[in-house]
Amino acid sequence: MSDQQQAQANPLLQAWQTPCETPPFDRIRPDHFLPAFEQAFADHSAEIDAIARDPSAPDFANTITALERAGKLLTKVSAVFYDLVSAHSNPEILAIDKEISPRMARHWNPIMMNAVLFSRIKALYDRRESLELTAEQKRLLQRTYINFRRAGAGLSEQAKARMAEINERLAQLGTTFSHHLLADEQDWVLELGEADLAGLPDSFIAAARAAAEERGLAGKAVVTLSRSYVEPFLKSADRRDLREKVYRAFVARGDNGNANDNNETIVEVLALREESAKLLGYPTYAAYRLDDSMAKTPENVRGLLERVWKPARAKALADRDELQALIAEEGGNFQLAPWDWRYYAEKLRLRKANFDDAAIKPYLALDNMIEAAFDCATRLFGITFAERKDIPVWHPDVRVWEVSDRDRRHKALFYGDYFARPSKRSGAWMTSLRDQQKLDGEIAPLILNVCNFSKGADGQPSLLSPDDARTLFHEFGHGLHGMLSNVTYPSLAGTSVFTDFVELPSQLYEHWQERPEVLQRFARHYETGEPLPQDLLSRFLAARKFNQGFATVEFVSSALIDLEFHTQPAAASRDVRACERAELEKIGMPEEIAMRHRPQQFGHVFSGGYYAAGYYSYMWSEVMDADAFGAFEEAGNIFDPAVAKRLHDDIYSTGGSVDP
Repeated sequence: MSDQQQAQANPLLQAWQTPCETPPFDRIRPDHFLPAFEQAFADHSAEIDAIARDPSAPDFANTITALERAGKLLTKVSAVFYDLVSAHSNPEILAIDKEISPRMARHWNPIMMNAVLFSRIKALYDRRESLELTAEQKRLLQRTYINFRRAGAGLSEQAKARMAEINERLAQLGTTFSHHLLADEQDWVLELGEADLAGLPDSFIAAARAAAEERGLAGKAVVTLSRSYVEPFLKSADRRDLREKVYRAFVARGDNGNANDNNETIVEVLALREESAKLLGYPTYAAYRLDDSMAKTPENVRGLLERVWKPARAKALADRDELQALIAEEGGNFQLAPWDWRYYAEKLRLRKANFDDAAIKPYLALDNMIEAAFDCATRLFGITFAERKDIPVWHPDVRVWEVSDRDRRHKALFYGDYFARPSKRSGAWMTSLRDQQKLDGEIAPLILNVCNFSKGADGQPSLLSPDDARTLFHEFGHGLHGMLSNVTYPSLAGTSVFTDFVELPSQLYEHWQERPEVLQRFARHYETGEPLPQDLLSRFLAARKFNQGFATVEFVSSALIDLEFHTQPAAASRDVRACERAELEKIGMPEEIAMRHRPQQFGHVFSGGYYAAGYYSYMWSEVMDADAFGAFEEAGNIFDPAVAKRLHDDIYSTGGSVDP
């Protein structure tokens, strides 16, 4: 087959004749990706070359706008590929990922360090005040200049060459880290016999049977290492030996001394990040990373985290003593261990607040919580959702909704991929298959939410824990940031904002999920349709803040160790486990609580660089989201139209076009 024939047969290289020009997932095969990437790299390089070699004097149109238009095929192919890598991989896809990740760095290095191109950008940046630009154009010029400078465009040729090597190796290491983690998660299941089910609610057992069926173990029940299985198991299982087994497997992911061990990967990542920061003139990687953030310095971040750490630790230690007393009261003669905490915390919450998660889960059916998230968006922003069955998807579980604005015009497509499966990495995330822009006509976004909820068995609905329901709203908040985006330039669309600002729209949206006005309407029993009883609602709302010392210690310890790894000399982290122990001893980490993410499984930080030295961002944004929701409370209406308009206009629709 000739190159032309191959291109004609490759759906990634064709115009998509699908509804809303969506990716034709039903036609895309793994062997389509490498040829598509080859073509995309070549096209993009030619476009960049044309911009850099343009004989005319640089202006906004022939340099900045031209850069925005370049690389469309690469963006299109990458979006589809990385969706599959994360949400529905297979050995072929993962093999391509290993090959493509360093090649992606190899492609971008000469672009971001192109001296001629950077000179054109800098010439415009230096006279930006005289260019008569719109506010959005000024912001785009500023961000383009900063991004090129931070990538090393102003370095010597020798330093650029070394930076290129570092970037390529870091890309390989990030892929290796995530593949190791996925493999450790896929390789482990705990099969449950009848004697192992004591304490487990019916909804969990149904999900465990569904997970077994997914793995070809029909009629069995299994616990996997997905957080959506591990945490409810640790809360409910009466068998202490099994809780220990599950807990130890969960915290050992990536740290088993096997082929999937991530310790050496972390050591090399930290050394290379430190070297890259020093090439750019920064003393540490954290200093480099935070210079382009709201926080600005490691000292500001540490100050926030330490202010929160002290009272959170004190609260956790007081809770620990109560849990130990409960064990003694029940006749136990053992010390509280990390695999006991959630179990006895649930018992204590039941005693103090007369509430446990199992009581409310029958009222938190997945479909109802999706409808609740949609309804809140309709009441706040006027957008509506209609399910589409004609959009190609990457897995039968994926659902798609068309999003329309107040005037019933097409606004976006929203994809929801909610269930855990072996082909999906753990966690929950939002991403896009296409970002909003208006540079060449109105381009509507294709926005994804991917979660790992447990599926109901035998046709039963998926029942969410309160944490799961909060996660659904959190990711939908990110989704709204993408769907409501209203900017001209694609580089500024949606979530293209500082890392410590990106969690504001998502964490803010969580507030609506736990409001009585929302729960009274959408929390309905999955069998009877009865609304959540007022008494149970009151007990749920009263119990929300229970165990917050534990949750805060779990998070802040992870954020502190992320900061420590990226501020201390990389040489001090050659033994990752020892470094982890030393930092936890220094901060006085309670032995009964584990970090939310141990280093060897800290995908936020080591699968890529987005949250490196930036995991604190969730707490930074939490301060802002409390203030933002307070504006609705002060208005006396959580759907107040005037406040909602400000939220839409100033946060959700502006993307990265305004400095946060």
